[in-house]
Amino acid sequence: MIPLQFTARSLAALVFLPLLFAASTARAHKPSDSYLVLRIEAGAESRQPLLVEGRWDIALRDLDFAIGLDADGDGQLTWDEVRSRHDDIAAYAMPRLGLSDGCRLRVTGQQIDRHTDGAYTVMLLQGACEPGVPFAIDYKLFADLDAQHRGMASITIAGSTQSAVLGGDHTRLTAGAGDSGRWHQASGYLRHGIWHIWTGYDHILFLLSLLLPAVLAKSWRPASADVLRIVTAFTLAHSITLSLAALQVLALPSRLIESAIAASVAIAALNNIWPLVQGKRWLAAFAFGLVHGFGFAGVLGDLGLPKDATVLALATFNIGVELGQLAIVAAFVPLAYAARSTWADNQLMVKGGSAGIAVLAMVWLVQRATV
Repeated sequence: MIPLQFTARSLAALVFLPLLFAASTARAHKPSDSYLVLRIEAGAESRQPLLVEGRWDIALRDLDFAIGLDADGDGQLTWDEVRSRHDDIAAYAMPRLGLSDGCRLRVTGQQIDRHTDGAYTVMLLQGACEPGVPFAIDYKLFADLDAQHRGMASITIAGSTQSAVLGGDHTRLTAGAGDSGRWHQASGYLRHGIWHIWTGYDHILFLLSLLLPAVLAKSWRPASADVLRIVTAFTLAHSITLSLAALQVLALPSRLIESAIAASVAIAALNNIWPLVQGKRWLAAFAFGLVHGFGFAGVLGDLGLPKDATVLALATFNIGVELGQLAIVAAFVPLAYAARSTWADNQLMVKGGSAGIAVLAMVWLVQRATV
């Protein structure tokens, strides 16, 4: 029989090490995603086609991987390199956005825009659907290259907005299908929040840096109390700044925010190796949580908030973040605590894991501060 201690330690490694490896491949704050925003308007008469217009933002780094935009291979994309491939970008992307029979979309222009994780090409779209044909999309962008890629889609029709995270097993969105009211919108933003925290490696590693020392507690009761204080402080802090930034009460440059988030991960991890703050890590969770809230707001800003349900969408996105965060904590803390053995082994696990996180965070910091 395999010892329980060995099994728990192995399970902890299975949770923590793949996360650290995956995070090491993530250059920016967010994983691969795109943003599709479409507006559908009925014609003046019932027999006239439905008019469709909008934009599709796709990360240039993803397109470079798919079709090779970097002509000179120097690792830097220039405007001329991107502009010369506009037709190729459209030819690659548009067939991967399936439409209902009787509907069509065309690219009328391309621009460059910056999101929180880098430069995106913006394809301006126009099209129409024949009378009586419901507008629907079947999202397959990068499906053959990156199973984790997701499209953040938003369709507005007759003043009502539907949103969805598309990709994986959920690729289809039909305008006007099912419940398109506020609670349907809310469920979409809830999923956005959960998806973001599960793929936001910097947020996850910041939390784990604060939670790792819990394995040094002599009993479960003080360890669980410490975890509760840390998670509560982090939640309260990022909820404050997420709300202020999303409602455009307060704004900071995205490069500053992303760099500060990377710095917070490094500081939290290094504190486990050379402790400067002991016993009150919840204060660090609150202070740096204020910074992380701006990062969440950047993602929500890229997605956009519906004008008719701003507060509800903001609240459900934040709840989604919290649910995703709680799932991570619930998975990691019991396994890490069960994997404890001798005091020396515990110290090695905490300091070794923290060292790996700190190195990765400092790489992120250099990348985000200089690009």
